[in-house]
Amino acid sequence: MMFKFNLKILLLLFCSVNAMAQDPRLLLNKVLVKLSQAKNYKADINISVDLPYIKMMPINTKLYFKQKDKFKIDTKSIAILPKQGFLQLNMLLTDTANYTAIQQNQQVVNGVKTSLINLLPNNDTGDIVLAKLWVDAPNKVIVKSQLTTKSSGTIITEYTYGSQLAYGLPDVIKFIVDVKKFKIPKVLAGDLNTTKSKKVEKSSGEIVVILKNYEVNKGIPDSTFQ
Repeated sequence: MMFKFNLKILLLLFCSVNAMAQDPRLLLNKVLVKLSQAKNYKADINISVDLPYIKMMPINTKLYFKQKDKFKIDTKSIAILPKQGFLQLNMLLTDTANYTAIQQNQQVVNGVKTSLINLLPNNDTGDIVLAKLWVDAPNKVIVKSQLTTKSSGTIITEYTYGSQLAYGLPDVIKFIVDVKKFKIPKVLAGDLNTTKSKKVEKSSGEIVVILKNYEVNKGIPDSTFQ
């Protein structure tokens, strides 16, 4: 009798744990809770661009962020970055009523065991068509994302963590973009059109952002973003 009782308890515990493991919203909520600890931050950043048709020197500047959606890169130079990389994904995760989360299999990404979660928007009015997230569950961070968008094609982003893992803030962000659909700043459009006649075999390009010297929750005035 005792053996059967204990066996039932074990089965109930297994089912309970398994159900939690199968609920991707619980995991994504943990990721958001961790990110929400950084009410504001600024960091020195280095942006390097490797895109066909475009030759640019690396840019060194500062990045500012303040919840919920205040974001600024303080530079007079041209900074080429996909808008989906910093704010749009977080906004999608926050608005849980507007997407369906589906748990997929586990995969190893850059040596890290991750849980793959697909996000399907519940309506077609937004820019994101499909989001794939590779989540490091123990550390509650996104290691890789793949966004399929209407405006810029497919954007793959890889995140490397180190100094600010406690806040879920990366030290390195690498964007891999669809060259044919990625939107180039208008100031570069003229030069871009003059070189498009050249045959370029690369279908993708990379933008790498290195972040260092973080200052988290030290306070940033709203005037910074004006």
